[in-house]
Amino acid sequence: MLEGLRMFVEALGGFMTPKALFDVLWATQLGIIVGMLPGLTATMGVALMTTLTFKMATSNAVLILICMYIGAIYGGSRSAILLNIPGTPANAATAVDGYPAAKKGLAGQAIGIGTTGSFLGSLIGMFMLALFTPLIGNFALSFQSFEFFWLSVFGVVICGNLTAPKDPLKGWISGFLGLFISMIGMENMYAYKRFSFGWVELSGGIALIPAMVGAFGFAEIIMVMKYPVMEVVKTKIEHVIPRPREIARYWKTIVRSGIVGTFIGAVPGVGEDIAAWVSYDLARRSSKEKEKFGKGSFEGLIAAETGNNACVAGAMIPVLSLAIPGSAPAAVLLAAMFIHGVRPGPLIMLEFPTFIYQVVAMVLLATTAMFILGLSLVRTLVKILLVPRQKLMPIVFVLCMVGSFAIHGRIFEVGVMIVFGIIGYYMRVMDYPIAPLVLGIILGKILDPNLRRALVISNGNLIPFFTRPISAVIFVITLLTIFSRMQWFRNLVSSATGGIKRLLKRS
Repeated sequence: MLEGLRMFVEALGGFMTPKALFDVLWATQLGIIVGMLPGLTATMGVALMTTLTFKMATSNAVLILICMYIGAIYGGSRSAILLNIPGTPANAATAVDGYPAAKKGLAGQAIGIGTTGSFLGSLIGMFMLALFTPLIGNFALSFQSFEFFWLSVFGVVICGNLTAPKDPLKGWISGFLGLFISMIGMENMYAYKRFSFGWVELSGGIALIPAMVGAFGFAEIIMVMKYPVMEVVKTKIEHVIPRPREIARYWKTIVRSGIVGTFIGAVPGVGEDIAAWVSYDLARRSSKEKEKFGKGSFEGLIAAETGNNACVAGAMIPVLSLAIPGSAPAAVLLAAMFIHGVRPGPLIMLEFPTFIYQVVAMVLLATTAMFILGLSLVRTLVKILLVPRQKLMPIVFVLCMVGSFAIHGRIFEVGVMIVFGIIGYYMRVMDYPIAPLVLGIILGKILDPNLRRALVISNGNLIPFFTRPISAVIFVITLLTIFSRMQWFRNLVSSATGGIKRLLKRS
């Protein structure tokens, strides 16, 4: 514990330079703007920013991306409160009580309460990140190729399961499509070209960043034409900074939402939107003022904002310890870490022992900047919501083009971005989630070599995949995750549970 505290203090001190602090301020501010503009999600913001940090030093690049991530998740609360349209999916629960409060003339107070909840939630998540990541990382050192294979499959399955709640099959199709795409190009064991069809450009495979920028950014440009015109709520912004007693009365809600948000974030593939809704629901169930929820309740507002911001740090726990993202923006952040030479996963405690505490320090700096900027620039930032999105999309398109081209300097990457943008658009139209696709492309680089390495170790024997203790546990959890969404399995569990209850009553 003391050693971890020492490394955290050293990491925090390393960022106490004018350049690093300036990066924190502008990146967090840009993240807030991206988050508050409907149509520009946190995932797209981190993806576009990744292309601009390609030649930066690793620590500076990751610092900027984390500031963008935290700022965007918080920024979405502005449009949720003032427009009743969440800037990001994570802020959907915020709109339930934030917008009614704004219509009552309490927009300033609502923004102040939401900002404070975001700040406290992020601090709770940061503490959990510092506490649990080293523990999970040390445990994961016992993983071998067999376990990495099932871990990759589990990541795709759980992400598809939770990002497509209505039809999990669509989520799984999206995830395994990403795995198949990652197999394109020259494999790394025997340099054999797979699925390139004689096309030289495809021999190098599909680069993650152009595919990701296209699926999230260019697809959003196409989708934005379907959005209706929005108007900002005409209300005065006053009394933004909340009084201490206004926050203190909700301390139980804040602590509960922070813990719940962090643990939901640590579940691969769930994301900030689920964390916000679960936190909101728990707050409503335990509240003494249930009748106020949905009508401008500050308790519901602070629960949603605390939960979704705590989820940000929680989503980084599996990123750092297992190389499996807890949310879509975390998947992009994971990709950026690989691009900048950091290899998150079970070996991070050996290869990059101080990096975890650097990330914790980055979260603290970004959270502090979010709190200061969020309370000090309310009136100025609200005016940005008046900018028509039709004027923003050409700028986003230029960033997509430049970012895709700059990585390898090939027009082919621009084509990849456009193709994946079209694919992403039609996937959204048909209600297929994008996050499992990107996660599949990332995890395919882990699944493929570990599968073949495990087969070499076992001389082609598949039995160790199912008999090794950790591997068997992950396999069983993966199966249960799949079966849990099937009606026949639910009926079976319900019948078995009912039978056990009857036996207990008789006895």
